[in-house]
Amino acid sequence: MSELFQTGGLPDKRQVAASFSRAADSYDSVAALQRKVGSALLARLPATPSPQRWLDLGCGTGHFSRALGERYGAAEGVALDIAEGMLRHARPLGGAQQFVVGDAERLPLRDASCDLLFSSLALQWCADFAAVLGEARRVLRPGGVLAFSSLCVGTLQELRDSWQAVDGFVHVNRFRRFGDYRQLCAGSGLQVLSLETQAEVLHYPDLRSLTHELKALGAHNLNLGRPGGLTGRARMLALLAGYERFRQAQGLPASYQVVYGILRKEN
Repeated sequence: MSELFQTGGLPDKRQVAASFSRAADSYDSVAALQRKVGSALLARLPATPSPQRWLDLGCGTGHFSRALGERYGAAEGVALDIAEGMLRHARPLGGAQQFVVGDAERLPLRDASCDLLFSSLALQWCADFAAVLGEARRVLRPGGVLAFSSLCVGTLQELRDSWQAVDGFVHVNRFRRFGDYRQLCAGSGLQVLSLETQAEVLHYPDLRSLTHELKALGAHNLNLGRPGGLTGRARMLALLAGYERFRQAQGLPASYQVVYGILRKEN
């Protein structure tokens, strides 16, 4: 272990970590989109030699750590997440040899220590994506690959628009623009093999089903500037009326704009 990890403290992201720690037990029951996106990211991995060591960055409950462990059986696997509660859930289920608390913007790993960094629907919570890319470049060995999925502007747009009709507060998580991903990846020093967006739309019978799912995922509003306290009845009724304008035959839609990126550290 000494040849892999380095010491150093984490940035103070206690709110994000606490939210996902609380959601650890409920996460898998409502993670259909997360499973679909992660599987699509696995399918996008280039057909390169099997890694000697892989990192599941933002591993959550460890679903894809186990998938990576099955795919690369002989390799050493490291599952990393900022939320200790997620790691407590994932560790008994296996898949990786190491389960580590860590931050994608400041990885507690040695330089040139990994061949594959896999990260599905975690990096949207990182404010400094340039730092994430810099850390990926640092810890990847020459020829190593960063494969990530994330979210960009347009995600939960129906909910955002419905709240905008009610008040001016920040009720929905903000996401960076796809153009920002493109610019940051291009300037990362990593070779961009592919970078694309794909829309996913889920449908719900009512707004309560959507908001309960977001809470169960730990993905409810984590923005600075969000309103405190309870939402009044009149404002909630206005929100419900606003969201009903988007209703389709399948139910109330919730749109996600998914970013898929495959980058490689050149030799």
